[in-house]
Amino acid sequence: MARARDFGERLFVRAVSAPALSRLTAALADLRLPAPLLRVLMRAYIRAYRVDMSEAAEPLAAFPSFNAFFTRRLRQGARPICAEAGVVVSPCDSRVHSIGTMPDGGRLEQVKGRTYSLSALLGSEDDARTFARGVHATLYLSPSMYHRVHSPVDGLIRAWRYVPGRLFPVNALAVRHVEGLFAVNERVSILIDTPEFGSVAVVMVGATNVGRMSLSFADLVTNSGRPGALTQPPAPIPVERGQELGAFNLGSTVVLLIADASLPPAGIAPGQLVHVGEPLWRRPPP
Repeated sequence: MARARDFGERLFVRAVSAPALSRLTAALADLRLPAPLLRVLMRAYIRAYRVDMSEAAEPLAAFPSFNAFFTRRLRQGARPICAEAGVVVSPCDSRVHSIGTMPDGGRLEQVKGRTYSLSALLGSEDDARTFARGVHATLYLSPSMYHRVHSPVDGLIRAWRYVPGRLFPVNALAVRHVEGLFAVNERVSILIDTPEFGSVAVVMVGATNVGRMSLSFADLVTNSGRPGALTQPPAPIPVERGQELGAFNLGSTVVLLIADASLPPAGIAPGQLVHVGEPLWRRPPP
């Protein structure tokens, strides 16, 4: 019975991972439905996932589609950004899956007993070498959370790389069954240079349903049939800690990589909930 259930679970996660299925879901989420019906759907979602709408910048009536509701912005001041020196803040609202120094061999833990390579995640051996001796955090966004991603540092965006792929769910079921899940799903790596921490990578990993990620500083929209590419702007793009980088259209995961291995966690442990702007790492005062 357990073996049959395991086989069924594997079939299910593979069946829902096709990018075309998520593009269909995206089209439905973008529909301009009659306002009464749309509000019914949004309220049902809010009840099911216990979404805190007191933080939203706009009321439900302001959203023309379900996707506009899902990618809602927050009211001013809802996410204060820590301004201390020597701090790397969380780029998203999330539950911390893991945080710590990079393991020897550059393989990150997906789940106990299952790992994936840093080079596969980033789509680059050179970038993997940059972060191979640094620190990392894997941050999971649940359906109830705010789904915009912000810069964890002050710095200069020097490049971003889009890697097309599957769109498996990022829930416990898929994490358990899909080999190298975060290095198989579609993803965008935003590479930031900083004077304080060296190189920083904010890796946005897509997931089933819509599966679309967008950037705030460029015209990239994923799961739209575009080929993978490394983009280097004519000049680095300045970015401030807490500034918006992009958005998930339905939930997923951020893998955050810092080249500076000397950073200790700021009292953060796996399983903990964090919000945008809260410290993940804090350099001790001199």
